[in-house]
Amino acid sequence: MSNGELLQIEPIELQFPFELKKQISCSLQLTNKSDNYVAFKVKTTNPKKYCVRPNTGIVMPHSTCDVTVTMQAQKEAPPDMQCKDKFLLQSVVVGPGTTPKDITPEMFNKESGNHVDECKLRVAYVPPQPPSPVREGSEEGSSPRASISENGAEFHNASRTYAEPQDNSSEAKTLILKLTAEKNSAMQQSNKLQQELEFLKRESSRSRGGIPFMYVVIVGLLGIFLGYLLKKT
Repeated sequence: MSNGELLQIEPIELQFPFELKKQISCSLQLTNKSDNYVAFKVKTTNPKKYCVRPNTGIVMPHSTCDVTVTMQAQKEAPPDMQCKDKFLLQSVVVGPGTTPKDITPEMFNKESGNHVDECKLRVAYVPPQPPSPVREGSEEGSSPRASISENGAEFHNASRTYAEPQDNSSEAKTLILKLTAEKNSAMQQSNKLQQELEFLKRESSRSRGGIPFMYVVIVGLLGIFLGYLLKKT
């Protein structure tokens, strides 16, 4: 248990039951032991590896807030199962009625004269406890938004690093419209060719002649190409 000036943090060591290709989560409990509203922010030295929810928030006086830290699925185990990652939890007093939407990076800027309470948290890997309730997940991450230097370790904002499902609905609609237009165009061309062929047949019957061989070949090739387009759509 870590006792800062504003928030009491439990535990002070984030323990992950390490398993390959598995997302693993652990929880933090933040307790506001003051009479003030306290805003907090969570940063980490490895932002692409972790997801923190929420990574910023407000803890009301003498109340608690739960924070979930999720480690992305790992492809290989670290040497000797030792982890050098660290977390930094910053907290600052804010005005009554402040909401998470009101939190800004400037609140945690010491250079602006703000009194910022900081607590460092270690990361440790422990043997897994089957059955594991954590599902497999993606390893994609987002880039860090900001960082600070603290005793040689660089802490970044631990922002949401889950890969969001891509919304392909608009692309699918565009593709369908394009294919439909191509199909309609191909059908129009086919009808036009059929009309021209009928016209040539009528003209040929009148003149008792035949259709030129090259024109028949061209019409046949166009028919094959249009058939391919219709099959594709």
